[in-house]
Amino acid sequence: MGKKKGPKYDQIIEAAVKVIADNGYHQAQVSKIAKQAGVADGTIYLYFKNKEDILVSLFEEKMGKFVESIQSELTDEMSVDEKLGVLVTMHLRQLSVDKPLAIVTQLELRQSNTKLRFKINDVLKGYLALMDNILLEGKESGYFSGTLDVRLARQMVFGTLDEVVTNWVMKECKYDLVALAKPLHNTLLNGFRNQL
Repeated sequence: MGKKKGPKYDQIIEAAVKVIADNGYHQAQVSKIAKQAGVADGTIYLYFKNKEDILVSLFEEKMGKFVESIQSELTDEMSVDEKLGVLVTMHLRQLSVDKPLAIVTQLELRQSNTKLRFKINDVLKGYLALMDNILLEGKESGYFSGTLDVRLARQMVFGTLDEVVTNWVMKECKYDLVALAKPLHNTLLNGFRNQL
């Protein structure tokens, strides 16, 4: 049976993002999340088992919307170059407009225990598959090198995006993250493109 959802569920998720970003995961008590959401402590447990469940659910919700919004921008008419550009730009844009979420995804999720990290990696699979599809299309069409290792290339794309956003968060989000999309896109393309 799926989770009970609705306006209160969404309120709790949004409150959790803010409380975890402001206090850190380990200091983000369920009571603080409930207060931020404007619900009684007990209400949290109608929707979530515990704080760990809130964090995983938060990531599932946000990541699901993240991937959906990128997919909604991609069309069959786009070139591989354009698709990769959309993915890079939207990754940076979506986190630049939600700084608390960027703090949670870039810093707090990394401090979680091994069991929690496995659950988070499961959630990431849809996003990584989207990257794989773009890279495979580029390889099969000849736009990217025929020797391109898709798995390694995906790790490079994800790792690069991840590091760029983490650096932005560590520098207190003081510069335009989205302005880095074009040079980042070009750098990746130069590494993957068929040089023949």
